[in-house]
Amino acid sequence: MDRCRWPRRHGGARDRRAAPEVNVKAVDSLWEAVLDGDEHRATGVVLDAAEELGHEVVLLDVVGAVQRRVGLEWAANRISVAQEHSITAINERAVTALSITKPWREPVHGRVTVACVDGEWHALPARLLAEVLSLRGFAVDYLGAQVPAPHLITYLHRTNPDVVALSSSIATRLPSAHATMTACQATGVPVMVGGAAFGTDGTHARRFGANAWAADARSAADMLLSQTLPVPTAPHQPIDDLPHLADQEYTLVKRSAGELVRSVYRGLEERLPAMRSYNDEQRQHTAEDLAHIVEFLATALYLDDDGLFRSFLLWTGEVLNARGVPARVLEPALDLLAAQLRDFPRAQRMLAQAGYIITACPRP
Repeated sequence: MDRCRWPRRHGGARDRRAAPEVNVKAVDSLWEAVLDGDEHRATGVVLDAAEELGHEVVLLDVVGAVQRRVGLEWAANRISVAQEHSITAINERAVTALSITKPWREPVHGRVTVACVDGEWHALPARLLAEVLSLRGFAVDYLGAQVPAPHLITYLHRTNPDVVALSSSIATRLPSAHATMTACQATGVPVMVGGAAFGTDGTHARRFGANAWAADARSAADMLLSQTLPVPTAPHQPIDDLPHLADQEYTLVKRSAGELVRSVYRGLEERLPAMRSYNDEQRQHTAEDLAHIVEFLATALYLDDDGLFRSFLLWTGEVLNARGVPARVLEPALDLLAAQLRDFPRAQRMLAQAGYIITACPRP
């Protein structure tokens, strides 16, 4: 079989889409069950729904919809981090129950390796893709969360898949994703990518030279069934895709991230004496927030994408406001960070926009 050349046939029409009102009922039932922490009831909901709607619809339009709701509810401060983890764990076990009961079929298409990039622990989107591809008749190797690139490359050499599908939900994992894509392509395996990290329109996937990008698991499966992905031929390095990396701003910020966080924290204690009376938990949360700011700034420098940093600040402002904290508490931290990076013109440009972005955030 030629690499990535598969029959253009689709099966299981019942498993594509269901009536929206039927989906909504199943989503609401599953949400109530997982919110109560009732794994037995949640599993029953998805198994019953699969009988009526089909496995693929339940995976993507029921379990997937509930999982998307988890993120929105946490950001709005309506559920806790612990609840978020509990719901995700229950959904993962419900997917396992679905997998056990799905109709078995001999793989008739190509072999796909599905993995999350190193550092990416949001594994459920990749798991849903793996399940859908299996339902569509692909042979699937699902490697799970946080797969280090060297281990993935070794696996590709051993199994010789037709495509590797990489998933990443968090934008700060994009540098790792880029390096992993380049390494996979060097083995001659086409790379399809997906997940929120790559942007709603796949902008970053195209910049990184991905062989394909899919907005969701259904689109990915349709694409792999209907077209042949080009086999990579010319090896290249990440800097070939992003020549601005030659200025070393990303590398220097990334390497000094820990010291930047410590310096900004000390500066905040001088500006805000009340911080000196913080308890251990408050100190930890403050340090974590500063680390996120530095990490997103570094990623924006990697991509030379001012919009990525602006979007992060807006999202952070919304999260803070939902918790009754005004977004303007970020201003002194950003000022101190700018002072530390005064010799970095691209970083200065991004941080100079921060005051406007934070001012634009609504008050709690």
